[in-house]
Amino acid sequence: MSNIATHLWFDRQAPEAARFYCSVFPDSGITSESKISGTPSGDVDLVSFKLWDSEFQAISGGPLFSFNPSVSFLVACDSAAEVDRYWKLLREGGSELMPIGPYPFSGRYTWVVDRYGLSWQLMHTDRHASRQRLTPTLMFTGDQAGRAQGAARLYASLMEGRLGEISRYGPGAEPNLPEMANHLDFSLFGRGFAAMDSALPHGFGFNEAISIIVSCETQEEIDRYWSGLSAVPEAERCGWLKDRYGLSWQIVPKTLGRLMTENDEAGRRRITEAFLAMKKFDLAALERAARG
Repeated sequence: MSNIATHLWFDRQAPEAARFYCSVFPDSGITSESKISGTPSGDVDLVSFKLWDSEFQAISGGPLFSFNPSVSFLVACDSAAEVDRYWKLLREGGSELMPIGPYPFSGRYTWVVDRYGLSWQLMHTDRHASRQRLTPTLMFTGDQAGRAQGAARLYASLMEGRLGEISRYGPGAEPNLPEMANHLDFSLFGRGFAAMDSALPHGFGFNEAISIIVSCETQEEIDRYWSGLSAVPEAERCGWLKDRYGLSWQIVPKTLGRLMTENDEAGRRRITEAFLAMKKFDLAALERAARG
């Protein structure tokens, strides 16, 4: 597994949704499926999958959280026909936030919400060969509008990242202020992300439906990312945290997956009981639970 992945929280549709996304996008597939018992949501499905070279994990965790466009996925398409193909598949049972057509920044673009509520931006672009096909895009709204650049700077400083190009609204884009970012690029562990500010009255913001997973080799790494990001103590649970901008993260040891797969049912239950009682993950305690 790479250092970073995107986590999607579904009610009960995680396996179904993962298979759907893998059928829409080429060079994609399921990498693992499992169940965890004894969680507050009962027995839950876990699915890991790749869309191109972007890693995702999904859970059927119950109806606690809902997707919204504060996090969307920008798909760089090589042709207008490719935009149309994905648009036709994703909009079935869903809706459009921005109709398909020409825009100043792209000859063929649309922003769609799929049947599960997940948001996709499909854009025909002169994509350089090294540019990634799928880019998570963060929209800073409400009280967070105007903080996209500061957030990107913080994330990049913690996670071997860098800031890229930034485009600002400039005058005449009210209620957005001229200095707000209408688009900026940044990277974390070599993976591209995008962000934007929007002061329009959207009525939504970041929540736990979509979180960013950071996989760590050591307890020192877990401690460093946790202390650098966590800003809402009441949101700390089972490796989850919420930062000062409201975005959710999971800071997890890479060995957790190995411990779960190498142990029998009794061992997996001990590990599950151990991490359900944790806020920040304690790697040594997880290993002791695995040994019984």
